[in-house]
Amino acid sequence: MSGTRHMQIGEVAERTGLSLRTIRYYGEVGLVEPSARSRGGFRLYTEEAVDRLQLIKRMKPLDFSLDETRELLETLDLLNAPETSPRKKEELSAVLDGFEESITERCQTLRKQLSMAEEFGDRLRTERSRTNTAR
Repeated sequence: MSGTRHMQIGEVAERTGLSLRTIRYYGEVGLVEPSARSRGGFRLYTEEAVDRLQLIKRMKPLDFSLDETRELLETLDLLNAPETSPRKKEELSAVLDGFEESITERCQTLRKQLSMAEEFGDRLRTERSRTNTAR
């Protein structure tokens, strides 16, 4: 692992847009572990950890629970592990299919909510212009 570049948590926070507290929390719950510690005890992360944090960040607006997030990360880890058997990879692929369906459904729900919010904004602007012209 000598060729792997390590980053301190501040750089990781800057690159991911996540707070230091959030990154530490994800470590505490076992979603993203630092790959090493500096001599001074600072957490050190690899590019792989940054990618993992970006994935977690993208799951948040879709309301995936910590358990669902953990399941997805574990599934991806096993799929990418060279020792995983072809049969197991098929099972894991089916798990990913379920996540994909869930993502599609959640995106549709968010689009509906956004549409309703935009309609509300339009209605409010219409009401406001009526009120301003009535003066």
